[in-house]
Amino acid sequence: MSQLNRPSRRQFLQGLAAAGAAGMVLPASERAFGYESPNERPVFATIGLRNQGWGITNKSFKFADFAALADVDANVLEQNVAKTEQRQKKKPDAYKDYRKILDRKDIDAVMIATPDHWHTKIAVEAMLAGKDVYCEKPLTLTIDEGKLIEKMVKMTGRVFQVGTMQRTESGQRFLKAIALIRAGRIGKVKKVTCGINGMIGSPEIPEAPVPAGLDWDFWLGPAEKVAYRALPEMRKGYGGGVPLYSNCHYSFRNWHEYSGGKLTDWGAHHVDIACWALGASDTGPSKITPIEYNLPVEYKDGNPVVHDRYNAATSFRIQVDMPDDVEMIITSEGDNGILFEGTKGRFFVNRGKIVGKPVEELADNPLPDGAIEEVYGGKVSANHTANFIEAMESRKQPISDVWSHNRMLEICHLSNIAMRLGRPLKWDPVKRQVIDDEQANSFLSRENRKGFEINI
Repeated sequence: MSQLNRPSRRQFLQGLAAAGAAGMVLPASERAFGYESPNERPVFATIGLRNQGWGITNKSFKFADFAALADVDANVLEQNVAKTEQRQKKKPDAYKDYRKILDRKDIDAVMIATPDHWHTKIAVEAMLAGKDVYCEKPLTLTIDEGKLIEKMVKMTGRVFQVGTMQRTESGQRFLKAIALIRAGRIGKVKKVTCGINGMIGSPEIPEAPVPAGLDWDFWLGPAEKVAYRALPEMRKGYGGGVPLYSNCHYSFRNWHEYSGGKLTDWGAHHVDIACWALGASDTGPSKITPIEYNLPVEYKDGNPVVHDRYNAATSFRIQVDMPDDVEMIITSEGDNGILFEGTKGRFFVNRGKIVGKPVEELADNPLPDGAIEEVYGGKVSANHTANFIEAMESRKQPISDVWSHNRMLEICHLSNIAMRLGRPLKWDPVKRQVIDDEQANSFLSRENRKGFEINI
């Protein structure tokens, strides 16, 4: 995106910040590829369209126009092209290969919502192609991938938003929670419990024919080449075309080959807010202890011994020793949300509510004016995409930056490693390495399959 300080762009972003409305950006004559968006708004493309890919696209039409979409499943691609055309009254170009999007000079930013094992490669290549990036959480499959993304953001100067939208949305409940803690309403925080629910196991999932329209090899991408697996039973509510059990589609989070189960799914949301509230967004834990957990298959040396069924933990209770003697518990039990406990009280927050005596006391003793804005670092954006576009204008990193995201995600990754190895891990948050455990450190990275390397 060029000439970011033109008056038309400033006027557009000022309007966004004030009212969540879109305006002018760059004149079409200055665009190098020829996509002309109504009202000259930012031009986006989405890579990975199933589920959350459409979700982040759908809530971004108010602020940007989509010139292109990419997905390795032709059926998903066709459906989302049609929905996008209906929403913005202009048909986006469709690609199976995301690299064709990165080659286009008219696209200002990409939104990435592929399975997790693809995030880093696409994000790095997008930044090298001069695109700003919005990437769904969890940002990475491994800890070392996070370090690489940080390096590339610094090297390229691109704006990078992670999709941890609880920082912006959810009725500002999480911002209020952090403001309560900063205002001392529960005293010194002693314990925080992140309830993130559990996963399900699966029966044996047999090899099956690859569904028509799906490029299975490209879906696997950086991951090891394996057979497609699925049971014939189909999920209800998905057009009868999505297997209930598979190693693809909506089930990818159940496999460590492609994701990290609930620890990096919901953990990426609630552990993020917990670390932000604790002021631990630039540091990390000293120890991670898996107290109770269940892995649905046998593991040896940290790796599953069978590959025909789900392998992510189905239940767990993990203790994390945080700075200032704060105990963090990450659990599959209880309500989904975060319980903060301090020397003077406690309260619970999730996407639908914030409850507890300190919250009730706000009726007679409200937070100081501007407390929410102070947490956010300014006026709270209309939504997470609006914050991203505001950051594209200012060339400052958005509210969900890669550095704070990676710090908290390290806790989630380490929790999975600790369960897979069956032992506590001591962590050096400065060196970002496991202490005195060479085997555990070997899980901080993963080699990409030949032909899908990250070339810098």
